[in-house]
Amino acid sequence: MEKIIAAHKKEYGKNPDIIATAPGRFHLAGEHSWYFKDKTLSMAVNMPVYIAASHREDSSLRFYFFQLDERKRATISTLKYRKEDRWANALKAVIYGFGSCGFDCGGMDITIYSDILPSAGFGITTALKIGISLVCRTLFNHPCVDSQIFQIIERGNTYFLNNGNYLADIYSAWYAQKGTCLLTDHKENSWRTVPFNFEGYTILLTDARVPRISVWDKETLHSAENFLLMAELKVQKDKYWVYETSPVEINDVFSVLDEDTRRRLTCIMMEHDNVRNAVKGLETNDFALFGRAINHSHEIMRDMFNISCPEIDWLVKRVSEFDPTASSRLPTNCARITGKGFGRCVYTILKNKDVEKYKAKLSEYERIFGFHTSCYEVTPVDGAHLVEF
Repeated sequence: MEKIIAAHKKEYGKNPDIIATAPGRFHLAGEHSWYFKDKTLSMAVNMPVYIAASHREDSSLRFYFFQLDERKRATISTLKYRKEDRWANALKAVIYGFGSCGFDCGGMDITIYSDILPSAGFGITTALKIGISLVCRTLFNHPCVDSQIFQIIERGNTYFLNNGNYLADIYSAWYAQKGTCLLTDHKENSWRTVPFNFEGYTILLTDARVPRISVWDKETLHSAENFLLMAELKVQKDKYWVYETSPVEINDVFSVLDEDTRRRLTCIMMEHDNVRNAVKGLETNDFALFGRAINHSHEIMRDMFNISCPEIDWLVKRVSEFDPTASSRLPTNCARITGKGFGRCVYTILKNKDVEKYKAKLSEYERIFGFHTSCYEVTPVDGAHLVEF
């Protein structure tokens, strides 16, 4: 905390009036299913983004990212997206969103402090948006309830950034609770926490540093026709729904689709079961059930959704080899691709005794593939909040 205060004072010559923090996050499963009103399982982790701000007498905005030693500028009245502003566009988008919803903001001096950079894909950009939302709401005394904040962020994403708006990203940074995962229901626009109580396990996030190459456009799945076809295959069971399992019924509904689309939509259907089983494993403290669901999720992301790569698959495979007594039905560790877009990161949930084995494999990975990894040990933490100082 002292570091961001000192950085802000050195940059602007005064202490901040307010400091907010928001966590990084990763999605365990279901992050590609939002369009079809499915569910996403996420975890907010101890990769905090701190945002310090102080009032200005004019309408200028000054942005300073300490770790990057970069400075950006803007004014409230002429907020525009500028490609060269990179990380600052996320902050400007939210400030724009406040104004477009009738909540005017004034000039600010803003300092960003985050050891993890937005390019890593661990939810840092979302954390920037959530953090500046708290700052603006509090600093300018805007009477915004949570739903209005989410509308503000949505407006910024849609009209300023021309990006999608993903509830699981927002909810996991805003509503997270220590020691839990968060399940987002995109159909109900709701969330709930799920305890993460696996003792003797360590969570590692690894940035494999593989250059991102989009091998196909995921937006091609997001058509009204595909949405209706998937809805036709949903079956209500008591208080929850599942997808149809009859091959005859599925083939009949998907008969109008090309092979690639059919395979990827089938993957979305299977991912629904993976999310449900992972949640059940968490709720019953059954690691074998949880791990099996996560491992299967990676397999279908690799083989059916086509978003993995040999480097990520190599790391995931090594995790399955640490315990000779384990099997695909009864895993003792699990791993899956995660991260921005098509992903270049992998999360692993390992027995404590296997952590050093994994880190040794990272050294081997670097020798084989030539990419220098970054590995972070993380724990589930609380969501965004103001910081007392």
